[in-house]
Order: sequence, then structure tokens, then C-alpha cells
Amino acid sequence: MNVPEQRDDWHMSRALELAGRGLWTTDPNPRVGCVIAAEERVVGEGWHERAGSPHAEMMALAAAGVAARGATAYVTLEPCCHHGRTPPCADALIGAGVRRVCYAIRDPNPRVSGGGAARLAAAGIEVAAGLRAAAARELNLGFLSRMERGRPWLRLKMASSLDGRTALAAGESRWITGEAARSDVQKQRARSSGVLTGLATVLADDPRLDVRIPGVTRQPLRVVLDTRLGIPVSARIVPPPGQLLVLTASDDGAKRTALEAAGVRVERLPAGPGGMDLAAVTAHLAALEVNELQVECGATLAGALLKAGLVDELVLYLAPVLLGAEARPLAQLPAITAMAERIEFSVTDFSRVGRDLRIRLRPSPG
Repeated sequence: MNVPEQRDDWHMSRALELAGRGLWTTDPNPRVGCVIAAEERVVGEGWHERAGSPHAEMMALAAAGVAARGATAYVTLEPCCHHGRTPPCADALIGAGVRRVCYAIRDPNPRVSGGGAARLAAAGIEVAAGLRAAAARELNLGFLSRMERGRPWLRLKMASSLDGRTALAAGESRWITGEAARSDVQKQRARSSGVLTGLATVLADDPRLDVRIPGVTRQPLRVVLDTRLGIPVSARIVPPPGQLLVLTASDDGAKRTALEAAGVRVERLPAGPGGMDLAAVTAHLAALEVNELQVECGATLAGALLKAGLVDELVLYLAPVLLGAEARPLAQLPAITAMAERIEFSVTDFSRVGRDLRIRLRPSPG
């Protein structure tokens, strides 16, 4: 590996691999990896494991020891320059005597953005940015969305038949997809900060919406949109694991008291057309440090989110079955009278999961 650019790319790729180890655990912090290398030789590496634990740079510096002096640090996110739960990583890199810092993307946190790089440069350290930036952004879409747009990255999970139906006319929906697809959904929940549904789904399906993967140490915040506080205390979603947040427009004190006595967190937000104000909901969840929000809901809420332009990613599990014209649709949307009004997506990934197909889509620009 004689070409410096190839060496940088190799080390940053490894840093991204390390960052991915925190996919289920770092929330609400970003997923960050760090490699410290003296040319080809790796002298230390680390990743951020969970909020409150040492950052990736600290872990890598501890592993490198005195070998960090004169070396290059490869970090997937700009080193921090502020005191949070842990001390500034930029200061630690300076103190360790690294010669160069190469990071993938700027930290969008206004307490950091550009400040870490500036502090390193002021100390005489060579700073390079932008290597493997697309991959680093992909790993932290939720954190970046919360910091840059003031709302979580919203992933709408749906399961349908080949004819685009999600349940029989009477509401029966268990199970359209196979066991492998349902296990895959558990992994999507595990990486999420929150899992959201509507009251209609709670009443129809009585879901738990928790993560049931052995060894998982963090449960996402479970959120129910319930305009009139109609959720029963006996619903399976109410007890732990994890916390349940009910967002409502109701001021019914008796219902609220009963839910809170059962351990439910109830907060009031504005109502919108046909339900909750969805923009207010996503802004509020961002304020609660929700990075990635997985939505598992019925056709009405799915249609409202799509119509509002709040869906960043659609994960569709397509089962090899047909349910017929009377079955319930994928999303309840207003009538479209011209092709120019259609909601268009781009397929980003297409794979087989057991007997089903998983299709990842994102809204097409414009």
C-alpha cells in the first residue's frame, strides 16, 4: 500500500466498520469509529459504544498509548471540542501528539461544527475532511437529520401483499410476511431511537413494538399518537420494557391520570387535520433526542405522513401472496388525477428475506 490516498481510504473504511458496531447502542449520540495509524501500521482503534462512555478517539488513543505521537487519526466524525458527558476529543488528540487528523464529515452539532477542526489546526495538526463522507452520513442519517433539520429520520415500515394490500377487509393482518421478515423488523427497531404507531393499530393489533433480540441492552422509545386518549391501560404496549410516550391533543385529566399511574408518559401537542399535527410531533421527538424514528402503522397514518412529506425512507416487505381488491390498502392517499401528482420513490436496496422481498425506497428529488 504505497499510495497515500489508498492508505487513507483503507484506514477510514476500517473506522467506519468500527463505528457500525455501535449501531444499536450509541443513541442518542452518533455512531463514530476511530483508527490511529503510523502509515500502514494500525497502533490503536476504538468506537463509541454508548452515551456517557468514552468517545471513539479516546478509546483509540488509550489503545495506542505513546505510539499515537506522530501518527494519523482517522475519525468518521469531526472530533468534538466541547465538554459534554466526556471531555473534548480534539484536546485529547492534541495532547497525544498526533501529526494529522482525517475525518469523514463535519459534526452538525452547533456546539462542535467546525470548531473541532479549527482547534486541531490551531495546534499545528494537519486536518483533512471528506474521505468516505457518503458512507459516514449514511451511518448517522438520524443524528444528522435531527441536527440539520430539527426532526428525526423517519423510516416507514410496511408489509404488503403483491397487490399492495396490508390486511383483510375485516382488519386481519397476521401474518402477511414470514418469520424471517418479522425478525428483520426487530433489527430495524433495534437501531431506532423510537418506534411510533397510531391508536388504530394499537386497538386492532395490540402490538408491543419492543425489541425482542437476545442480549439487546437498549429499548427504543415507544410512541403512540392518540388524539383523544383512547388507549386502554390494558394494552400490551403499556408495560415495560422501555418507556411508552403517548402524544395527544386531549385535555382529559382523568384519562391522563390513569395512564400516568400505569407508568405511561403523556404529553399534549396540537391537533392537525384528522389527527395530530405531524410536523409538531416530529419536532417534539427531535427535542427528545430521537434520531431515527421507525413508524409501524396503518394506512391512514401512513398516508398522512406521505402526504406531509415527512417520510425519508420506506422499508417495504413484499409477501408472495394476493389478498384481493376488498383488502385494506398500503396507504390512504387523496385521489391523484394526473401522473405529475404521483409520489415517486427511488429503490436503494432490494433483497430477499426468507420467503419475502425487502425493498428500501427513498422519495425521489422533486
